[in-house]
Amino acid sequence: MKITSTINKKNYDLDVNPNLRLLDILRDVIGLTGTKESCGEGECGACTVIMNGKTVNSCLVLASQIDGQEIITIEGLKENGEYDLLQTKFVENGAVQCGFCTPGMILSSKVLLMKNPNPSEGEIRRALEGNLCRCTGYVKIIAAVKAAAKSE
Repeated sequence: MKITSTINKKNYDLDVNPNLRLLDILRDVIGLTGTKESCGEGECGACTVIMNGKTVNSCLVLASQIDGQEIITIEGLKENGEYDLLQTKFVENGAVQCGFCTPGMILSSKVLLMKNPNPSEGEIRRALEGNLCRCTGYVKIIAAVKAAAKSE
């Protein structure tokens, strides 16, 4: 199947198996390994990416669904060699621990801050629903999002 998609501001014309998931395309076809697979069922958020301004679980999105779509992965937040403010705040606040859930947490937080630059703690928690972390207990993650909101 031939598809065209914009991924991290770069246009891709791909010829892929229609049964491939977006996660597989990102990791195995394009080589963007920041998006992680954990549950493969859309329950953990490790594979979260931004598609057309909304978060999606890339393990649940098929190749045909990305034709003509704009996708941003964790790698797409870095501009001119500089990390995004949110990425920096995650590091500064110790919210990265093992790092496996971090890309999904950051991208979910990014969409929240794009829509609401000054979210309450409750709004941050709601935005992070569906993103599971076994290391931090979420306290440092929420602190990082709050710090990013104050800095923007």
